[in-house]
Amino acid sequence: MKMIINLWDLMMRMLNKSLFSLMLCAGLSVPAYAEFKQAPLPYKSDALEPAIDQKTMEIHYAKHHKAYVDNLNAQIKSYPELDKLSIEQVQAQISKYNSAVRNNGGGHFNHAFFWESLAPTNKTGKVSAKLLKQINQDFGSFEAFQDKFNQAATGRFGSGWAWLILNDAGQLEIVSTPNQDNPLMDIAEKKGQPLLGLDVWEHAYYLKYQNRRADYTKAFWSVVNWNTVNQRYDAAIK
Repeated sequence: MKMIINLWDLMMRMLNKSLFSLMLCAGLSVPAYAEFKQAPLPYKSDALEPAIDQKTMEIHYAKHHKAYVDNLNAQIKSYPELDKLSIEQVQAQISKYNSAVRNNGGGHFNHAFFWESLAPTNKTGKVSAKLLKQINQDFGSFEAFQDKFNQAATGRFGSGWAWLILNDAGQLEIVSTPNQDNPLMDIAEKKGQPLLGLDVWEHAYYLKYQNRRADYTKAFWSVVNWNTVNQRYDAAIK
């Protein structure tokens, strides 16, 4: 019986070695680590017109977001434990890593979150009664909430993001982060569960709006995916 097991083990090793050799001969790469993946856009690149133009979406997704993913994956050799973590878990312990992981890990999470926060105008849905009740409670009105969010977006000097979060006290709060930081990071000045985010890096709007960030921020509201925001809120308050 022992001889049979040993023979089987030898055969499997030889098979694995043969497969490995075949992959190399075929020119296929054999990654040493798992990699973070860039999910497809949840809509066509022109689906958010006129708020966000097709050319901007194509460049933003295929160039900028892809670069964050590729650069993050390049860091796995230095930090092998990354291949065992979700992108959310990476944010929660971002202080353990170098600036390349912080910038590109944040960039990957932020953009994946951003795409899901948007939808074509006929699929945006409406803010739920439950979320609207807390918005009114914490900001006074939906209009006051929008104004405060717009101020966070337009008031961010240089590059960064505006966020609606549910903080640790269970209150809705609007915060702004620099560069590719976000409220999930353990180094964030204000932490919380993000519900909605707006990219205010110039690459997100400059082709259409040039330096008119306020116009871009105003147009953003027409493509907010409230169905997703509502789901995030429901999950956060459980």
